[in-house]
Amino acid sequence: MSRNLEFSVGEFYHIYSRGTEKRKIFLSSKDYERFLALIYLCNNTKVIHLSDHPKANLNDLFNLERADQLVDIGAYCLMPNHFHILIKERKENGISIFLHKMLTAYTMYFNKKYERTGALFQSRFQATHADKDNYLKYLFSYIHLNPVKLIDKNWKEKGIANHKKAEDFLDDYLYSSHLDYKNSDNRIISRILNKSAFPDYFENHTNFLKEINEWLNYHPNVKARP
Repeated sequence: MSRNLEFSVGEFYHIYSRGTEKRKIFLSSKDYERFLALIYLCNNTKVIHLSDHPKANLNDLFNLERADQLVDIGAYCLMPNHFHILIKERKENGISIFLHKMLTAYTMYFNKKYERTGALFQSRFQATHADKDNYLKYLFSYIHLNPVKLIDKNWKEKGIANHKKAEDFLDDYLYSSHLDYKNSDNRIISRILNKSAFPDYFENHTNFLKEINEWLNYHPNVKARP
């Protein structure tokens, strides 16, 4: 996190962090699910120890009672070696407390599972202030389009090689909030989000998909990227 950036209640931020030495931080579907559960449970003024619920499945964890939330989350995406979260400060120091709880808990889980020690993430998490409306709206597309790099790593520089393949891949990617905007909120992990705390850029899923497709159709020789 930039040392010069101070979080303020009511403001929006793009939070991201990468594995140390760019290492993978998610090695299995269970790892992704653990992190998703922690996004939900650590956004909470009370402490919940997952060790107290050793037999709980993902649905059980998302049904655990929380106290007041520390932040509002508008979008997220987990990638093999990093993650992105679009976040709004809800309580003073809420972002810092939330990230510290979540990253500490996940590092402890990961190190125990894979019999390793030491830091899992690069230094402190990074953050940018989304203080302009057009930038905040752009972040919804940027975050949700991240998985395309897994099948077409140069798409931003050269354009999409296979548009249908990219669309299908996003539709099948379970570790982002893309499906929560494309479809109705029918996933248990939809509880991570508080869409009402963010500007209503997408009145319905059709508007959201139109925005995503505009970026998927982008070609660097035709249109300049902001």
